[in-house]
Amino acid sequence: MTIGAESLAAVGGAVALAGGLGGSAIGMAVAGYRGAAVLAEQPQHLRSVIILAAIPMSCGLYGLIVLIILLTVVAPNIAAMPNPNGSGFAVLACSVIAAFAFAFSGASLGAVCGSGISSLIKTNGRILTNCLMLAVFVELIAVLGVVFTIMALSMLGLM
Repeated sequence: MTIGAESLAAVGGAVALAGGLGGSAIGMAVAGYRGAAVLAEQPQHLRSVIILAAIPMSCGLYGLIVLIILLTVVAPNIAAMPNPNGSGFAVLACSVIAAFAFAFSGASLGAVCGSGISSLIKTNGRILTNCLMLAVFVELIAVLGVVFTIMALSMLGLM
């Protein structure tokens, strides 16, 4: 029984999406825990809590982008490759790397944003901008996961 290259690309897309959704869920949960505690004391910080708690959701979107690229661009082109099964495994490997980037970035975004949420009361909300700037650094890892995946697929001749 052989696994088709298209199937490997589809599995890769699913793995990337799962990593992104898992990282987003963990990150939003961590930030949400902190947000609930802050809102119990000072509900006027709702807007800042929502902004910071929603930031980890971006990793799920990056996973969806990789899935769409793999299903619409890569899977149709992979059968025409000289070694389609080898290319399928290469696509799967790229997807696993992207999934790790999305998962760890999402979870880490939750930690950074959760710390900012915890500091909202102490700083009377002035920490929001600084926390957003710090979250950008962690977000960059997920963005690089998308960019490097697209670069690798291009180097394989699949895009």
